[in-house]
Amino acid sequence: MVHYKNILAKVRCIEKARRIEKARRIEKARRIEKARRIEKEQCIEMIKRESYLSRIRPFIGRDIIKVLTGIRRCGKSVMLELIKDELKGQGITENQILSVNFESRKAGHLTSLEETYAHVRSFAANRKEKVYLFFDEVQELTGWEKMVNSCLVDFDSDIYITGSNAKLLSGELATYLGGRYVEFCIFPFSFREVFENSPDTDINHVFQTYLTRGGMPFLYQVPIDERSAMQYLNDVHDSIIIKDIATRNKIRNIELLKRVILYLMANVGQTFSAKSISKFLKNEQRRVSTETIYNYIDYCTEACFIHMVPREDLTGKKILQFHEKIFITDHGMREAIYGNNLRDINQILENIVFMELLRRGYQVHVGKKNNREVDFVASLGKEKVYVQVAYLLATGETVEREFSVLEMIPDNYPKYVVSMDEVDRGRSGIRNVHVRDFLLQEKY
Repeated sequence: MVHYKNILAKVRCIEKARRIEKARRIEKARRIEKARRIEKEQCIEMIKRESYLSRIRPFIGRDIIKVLTGIRRCGKSVMLELIKDELKGQGITENQILSVNFESRKAGHLTSLEETYAHVRSFAANRKEKVYLFFDEVQELTGWEKMVNSCLVDFDSDIYITGSNAKLLSGELATYLGGRYVEFCIFPFSFREVFENSPDTDINHVFQTYLTRGGMPFLYQVPIDERSAMQYLNDVHDSIIIKDIATRNKIRNIELLKRVILYLMANVGQTFSAKSISKFLKNEQRRVSTETIYNYIDYCTEACFIHMVPREDLTGKKILQFHEKIFITDHGMREAIYGNNLRDINQILENIVFMELLRRGYQVHVGKKNNREVDFVASLGKEKVYVQVAYLLATGETVEREFSVLEMIPDNYPKYVVSMDEVDRGRSGIRNVHVRDFLLQEKY
């Protein structure tokens, strides 16, 4: 009898735990939905992201698909709204524009290629003028490549699509479209975007906030306290893990995935090693194969969540294998999940500078010169720039370490040592620039 009561008590505890977990999931979903609703309402006060619009404008109205990729909640949907505003400014009417967000309940009836194509065909049927098609988070529609290709071929249309996947253009889309698309990578706000649109004119205070909050647009569109900001970033992080990584790649052990991601967050700016991750997990009584670790990293990269940056031998001009460094798209999420951004300021500054170079269209490698490291070798067409990142040039040893490796490079491309020093320590034609000024600089 006693044994039966113990079993019954355990069953009740399990049921209670399940109810609590279900309530927690419902509450989290409610918070995320509320944040999205507020974010949508804020579109009337959208920050005009001219750096992206200037690249997209030449393709507006052209017979080529515009593809916007980027991490979830980085502002892709708002970019579509900004493009619509551009079209309306050119005289395009509202009834020429069809928008479908495949994550919205309003698109719940469009669950197949046939239904979506029929919806577009019905819209375009009685219109003699060009139609403008906006497909948001299109990866949610299985086989969307065929539908987009059919719309391009069958209708007089101008097409824009977004997706939270870096490999959106791989595979079938490239086969179907064969050069009839152009991709734009959208990132969270740069420091320039944050500062130029902030009511706070104290650049030091704005930068301190940016160090911990990162650049997710929603955080700068509404007044929000620090605790709420971290909760929002936490929810976005969970949404990326569940929707863009675990569900898409059929990962069952989400707890293990989170542990791997936590390790990557802790080690931004550091050289990646599958062995070190295995050792870290082993210390936590978890075993995982090297293949699984590499798969998880690939999935995180595909979700635009992290970046693995290879090393380049500056003497032999070749890419070195298995020496990549880890960076995260939004350092604010690191603060929300792992914390310690200000303690790990060196890593965070390096992450911020790396992302700024990506925003500006540079291809970025980590340089190697005679067993010495150059933080970033960034190339854009015929342009090139070398960048070292340090927190403070506090000692003569630090100054020597940061400058001497750049002095070993014989070409005449711009070379920077970026730090938080207020005093310029530049030498030998190498500029020492405060990180704020580097991020606000028009051209390198």
